[in-house]
Amino acid sequence: MPDRPVPLLLDTCAVIWVAEDQAISEAAGLALNEAHAADQFIYVSPITAWEIGLLVGRGRLTMIVKPQLWFERLLDVANMRLADMSPDLLISSSCLPGEPPRDPADRIIAATAREYGYTLITRDRVLLNYAEQGHIQALSC
Repeated sequence: MPDRPVPLLLDTCAVIWVAEDQAISEAAGLALNEAHAADQFIYVSPITAWEIGLLVGRGRLTMIVKPQLWFERLLDVANMRLADMSPDLLISSSCLPGEPPRDPADRIIAATAREYGYTLITRDRVLLNYAEQGHIQALSC
């Protein structure tokens, strides 16, 4: 029986690029294709909904529909699932090892990747640096 790919977690920037059909790295595209082929879930953190709202509210992201509907439609895509965000996970995000990101949303995303063994797909240099420290698995998109 072939190995199943490691479950993926999309960072907010990756969610936006994937949803808007923007170019992503070959490695990230391959990982997403493998996940789809294996009928494996691809996860998005609930904190991404909050970040999307902030980006729209600050005028840094433009949408034709309300951010709530955009996020709802994202979760309707086949294999896309909302990652758990329990109180334990939130507490874990406050005491990550090494030199974790300072941004609370990035800390929650890093804690989610650590807790559930997800490979994070991101372009966020801070999260990629955290992966280089060996605390999470990440692919640059």
